[in-house]
Amino acid sequence: QMNISLCITTFNEEGTVAALLDSLINQSKKADEIIVVDGGSTDKTVEIIIHYQKRFGGIKLLKEKCTRAKGRNLGVELAKNDVIAITDAGCFADRDWLKNISAPFATNKVDISAGFYRMVGDTRFQKAESVFLGVTPRKFNINFLPSTRSMAFRKSAWEEIGGFPEGKGNSAEDTDFNYKAVKLGLKYARVKNAIVEWGMPETLSEFFQKIQAYAKWDVQYGIWWHPSQRLASHNIKAVLVLNRYLLGLVLLVLSFKYITLPYLLILIFAYLIWSFRKVYIEFGDIRIALWGPVLQIASDIAVMSGFISGILGG
Repeated sequence: QMNISLCITTFNEEGTVAALLDSLINQSKKADEIIVVDGGSTDKTVEIIIHYQKRFGGIKLLKEKCTRAKGRNLGVELAKNDVIAITDAGCFADRDWLKNISAPFATNKVDISAGFYRMVGDTRFQKAESVFLGVTPRKFNINFLPSTRSMAFRKSAWEEIGGFPEGKGNSAEDTDFNYKAVKLGLKYARVKNAIVEWGMPETLSEFFQKIQAYAKWDVQYGIWWHPSQRLASHNIKAVLVLNRYLLGLVLLVLSFKYITLPYLLILIFAYLIWSFRKVYIEFGDIRIALWGPVLQIASDIAVMSGFISGILGG
């Protein structure tokens, strides 16, 4: 029987933490302990966690004003088992999530288990967002790297990596963790059926801020060439986005002297069709795909502003 420690971090999650704890308590395979590190919540998050502590055994709460990365490291340090599973507040774990994500450690020499996630939302807008915010099931492959929404690892692997990076902000710490793991040659198992539900932002503003934060912290971590993502490395993609718009600006300026405006309009039209098509391919629904161009432009602006902010150290 494999004993597993489950670590989560919280910060002002009064609206979601109860659902997450319910899903973790009701797993088909029970965690030996659930460690919650709260980063200084000012709402009722801690009260809710304490309520669950009184009702159920095995829940440990640590209150420490800190970043997510620091909170994760504190949780792992407190964990008494070698295999540690991690998910995020705001998620909801499928009943067999822990059983499936821990299975590779029983039979293989695996360092990290990469679970997956189901991006959920009630509106067409939220469904379309999933194409821009995460990896869809159609794109899950042998190069997939996990996020802290759904992953597990051996404590020895965490120690070899040096833990989650604490010197940055509250985003992209899992990108840095995976980058170091790949560079060290640690062995991954990809587990597509280890699913947590991840709710999509409800507004365009929330979507924009999330993309912007990803781009900002990606560049501040300085990962320009990821050995498993290569040309799809986040910072390379951000540079390509900038170049798209620089090309458009050049064509616009040249149009005052040369006949370049028709070419610019053709490129803009093709770009909007492409962004519509990539959402349509995932859902086969024109009404959802109509959000593609809107989200593409918003995503591009968020990536560029986040990237520039990260470069400038903002």
